[in-house]
Amino acid sequence: MVFDLEIGGRVRRVRVAARDGRTEVAVDDRVFDVDHRGVGREAVSLLVREHGGPPRSVDATVSPRPGGAGFDVLLDGHTLSATLVSCFGRRGGDSAASGSGPQQVVSPMPGKIVKLLVAPGDAVQPRQGLVVIEAMKMENELRASRAGRVRAVKVAEGQSVEAGVLLVTVE
Repeated sequence: MVFDLEIGGRVRRVRVAARDGRTEVAVDDRVFDVDHRGVGREAVSLLVREHGGPPRSVDATVSPRPGGAGFDVLLDGHTLSATLVSCFGRRGGDSAASGSGPQQVVSPMPGKIVKLLVAPGDAVQPRQGLVVIEAMKMENELRASRAGRVRAVKVAEGQSVEAGVLLVTVE
């Protein structure tokens, strides 16, 4: 899965992939091997190793901000405010992630479609909201990564979706 997250006013590209029984997470150009275990509803215990470096233990807690305006991550004693800008998933491929070809917005995780913010034919601007999905008791607004026109909306309000399901296509 590929996500664009706005963290501290800066958009970062995050890629998550399963590789040889482990999870590889890339934030922009930094690549990490991550072993993760859930500790309650919102907390995660991480063993993080940047390629070539020693592993370190990190505890993280994720909590939604009021009104579905993103989430706060408590990481190593620092609170980071984050907003999901877009999610490309497996269907988006390299063309969606690189900014050429249609942007295929997919569900970042299993959830329920709370609100559709666009319809086929609508013109959209970068960072404009497309769909609101509720997952893990948080509402996340998925946004356009660039300007374009909505070609298709593949879901309906109230519909449950699995991770990786195509929601909206923007050309």
